[in-house]
Amino acid sequence: MARIVFKEILILIKLRESPIFVQSMKQIIKILEAGKLLLAPTDTIWGILCDATNPSAVEKVYDLKKRPDSKAMICMVADLEMLQKYIDDLPKKIHHYINDQRPTTVIYKNPKGIAQNAIAQENTVGIRVVNHHFCTPLIKAFGKPLISTSANISGASNPHKFSDIDTQIISGVDHIIELDKDKINPKPSRIIKIESSGDISLLRS
Repeated sequence: MARIVFKEILILIKLRESPIFVQSMKQIIKILEAGKLLLAPTDTIWGILCDATNPSAVEKVYDLKKRPDSKAMICMVADLEMLQKYIDDLPKKIHHYINDQRPTTVIYKNPKGIAQNAIAQENTVGIRVVNHHFCTPLIKAFGKPLISTSANISGASNPHKFSDIDTQIISGVDHIIELDKDKINPKPSRIIKIESSGDISLLRS
């Protein structure tokens, strides 16, 4: 298993203008294009990431987490423009939650272009517009949504820092991003659903 090392200083400066960052980003994109799994910090807790449009990659995530494939996955997109490529009818109230400072996953109906095994039985999927120093430029460079699910065995506690991650997860992914390993992230994203009536249902606070 390879480990990709990022210096903290690269995160504090203009990342996209750094030749080292660009070179590393290209390497990571090749990993994702090959259908492999990435272990990385996100805007919430540590997550397992993969190409959300690749059913084989998504299946690997289910297998690693020992999670029933009846439970849908959460996806991350870089911005509203990318979101609109996968969701045709955005609810009118959505902009408020996309622009919220708190990471918020929204359940959308009738997604398109997402791997079928990442979609719930009622044809819905949770998508979050992510604002994060690593994930956002990665998704923009990759050009497609990423699966982002908690880096734990299904039913186990969420990993709030890297040292909380089960060794089965660490040994089961293909690559690890060596970044923010000591940072503590208290909880996963809020999850909401906007009903056809326009009412908001809070599924996870």
